[in-house]
Amino acid sequence: MKKAALPKPLSGIVVPMVTPLLDPNRLDSAALERITEFLVVSGVHGLFVLGSTGEGPSLSPEIRRAVIQQVCDQVAGRRPVLVGISDTCLAESLRWAEISAEAGASAVVLAPPYYLSASQLELRHHVERLADHLPLPLFLYNAPSFTRHSFAPETVRALADLPIVAGLKDSSGDRIYFHQVRYLLGERAEFSMLVGPEELLADLLLWGGHGGVSGGAHLWPQLYTGLCEAAADRDLERVQRLHELIMFVNVRIYGVSKVPSSVFKAIKCCLSLRGICKDVMAPPLEPLGPEERSALATLLKEMDQLLDREVVLAR
Repeated sequence: MKKAALPKPLSGIVVPMVTPLLDPNRLDSAALERITEFLVVSGVHGLFVLGSTGEGPSLSPEIRRAVIQQVCDQVAGRRPVLVGISDTCLAESLRWAEISAEAGASAVVLAPPYYLSASQLELRHHVERLADHLPLPLFLYNAPSFTRHSFAPETVRALADLPIVAGLKDSSGDRIYFHQVRYLLGERAEFSMLVGPEELLADLLLWGGHGGVSGGAHLWPQLYTGLCEAAADRDLERVQRLHELIMFVNVRIYGVSKVPSSVFKAIKCCLSLRGICKDVMAPPLEPLGPEERSALATLLKEMDQLLDREVVLAR
């Protein structure tokens, strides 16, 4: 079993992998193999399975276990593999962390427990209890739109003192939150700060963030890794051009449907249009309809043309 060492901090683009399905209860292992290999050779900096884009909470335990094992086996240490272990039950989160460690994952990712409301002190204690037994480094996942809870900046600062806590993935979309956390962490150079919403990737890279967990990198990985490189070089003109392309993805492609899960459905539908996997969603989600699929086919071609033009300009 080969396992990639986790960089400190983890920087660049981590792809929140879709979970390809043959039907709502069957993993498409062949498609998962195609997606995994494409991402590894494309130059992205890490893979994240069983997150929101991967519909992790909606998958059966059998599918979750199969995804963890297959991706870790195939990656074979070539990139860090992060695994979502979010659950309402602490014992279940720990169980998935142990499964991930046995498979060869590099780290795990934990959102606050959803359903029952918890205070910040309770959230802190929850992570501390888990940290006492975790076999892998832990990333906090701030996703209040999914969990109804948020790791407050002060809570993140306190948890950053735990040696096993490696970083934060923030999907709140709140730039003030990011700046508060960054300020409180001060000189904690090894603590990784990653952003979920792709619209904020350029801003946060220029203000000290380390990278993004970007679903669009399934389709255009060089767009997202290129933005990271341009930000590191302080090439603001190129940052602006690439940011505008990412806004096209977010406004036009992800916005093809107005349902809350449009981002996940659009990514899977685009992969389907490219012949990589089916657009089957795990219940209760359902795939986009024929009109949205047709619109996406047009937008996908337009985006490819825009990106080709950018590549020519960059030469």
